[in-house]
Amino acid sequence: MKELKRKALFNEHGDIELSKRRMINGNTTNLNDFNNMKYSWVSDWYRQAMNNFWIPEEINLSQDIKDYRNLDEHEKRAYDKTLSFLVFLDSLQTANLPNLAEYITANEVNLCLTIQAYQEAIHSQSYGYILDTICSPEERSKILYLWKDDPLLLERNKFIGDQYNDFYNNRTSYNLVKTAVANYVLEGIYFYSGFMFFYSLGRIGKMPGTVQEIRYINRDENTHLWLFRSIILELKKEEPQLFTSENIETFRNMIKQGVEEEIKWANYVIGDNIKGLTMEMVEGYLKYLGNLRCRGLGFEMLYEGFEKEPSSMTWVREYSDPNAIKTDFFEAKVSAYSKSSVIEDDL
Repeated sequence: MKELKRKALFNEHGDIELSKRRMINGNTTNLNDFNNMKYSWVSDWYRQAMNNFWIPEEINLSQDIKDYRNLDEHEKRAYDKTLSFLVFLDSLQTANLPNLAEYITANEVNLCLTIQAYQEAIHSQSYGYILDTICSPEERSKILYLWKDDPLLLERNKFIGDQYNDFYNNRTSYNLVKTAVANYVLEGIYFYSGFMFFYSLGRIGKMPGTVQEIRYINRDENTHLWLFRSIILELKKEEPQLFTSENIETFRNMIKQGVEEEIKWANYVIGDNIKGLTMEMVEGYLKYLGNLRCRGLGFEMLYEGFEKEPSSMTWVREYSDPNAIKTDFFEAKVSAYSKSSVIEDDL
């Protein structure tokens, strides 16, 4: 595979003309010019992401301290393992995005990646805040590193981590696209699956502060999903040789593997033991997400009969809107963040 051209840092001979700007292997000046963007969607993305500002510590977790000690054994096990998974993913995202940005030669897209990396760090901070508040230091450390001792949790982490490592160790155009698709799977299937569990606790009146934190994280992740879908679609237009039928099948199989691993994980950590959830509901939702992600990239769908959101899971979408469900524990200062709307899109 052809090696990628790493973007220059200070480049006095970079191209100024928008017509010459490319997602990869371009000749960028790295000048951030907000009035001249080739990729018009970046302007809307940037404003949405900036309006998503929030502060994790300003969400009240007092009820969660009590609720955490009263979760039943199945709820606590699922809570701890799911939180451990999300902490790892956000940490991995924070570390990997700069590697990708070194080879993106559209300055406006690099602005987006910089904001995303910042937001991923905020998400890790928010999970740390939750754990510091509801757990002892010993419990906190154990939960943070559950993935090192749980083979199934480690397997899920390795799927994404190995794709990132492939690009980190072999900087080709093809591996960059694979990394972008892996990011798309992480943002659009793994995260959504984890969020769904926490929303199920919210439906039965448990862990309301955690649920509110997750709503704000979910809103950020929607923009990240939008960003990587847009990057991949632009690459499809600019680098069609990377999207052969064989490569597209590889990308579809990556999405499918993400779905299948989530189903296996749900059987392991949720099963039919969480009130308000069944494996039939969860599996149908995950297959729907797999189809939705394929459709978003213009790929053939994976699962026949799962083209529409399952009626039994519409509450997930409703809970994901941080402004939709008002709660008396939600402090007034944080409510000011409602100025930012949830993306109206087919994400």
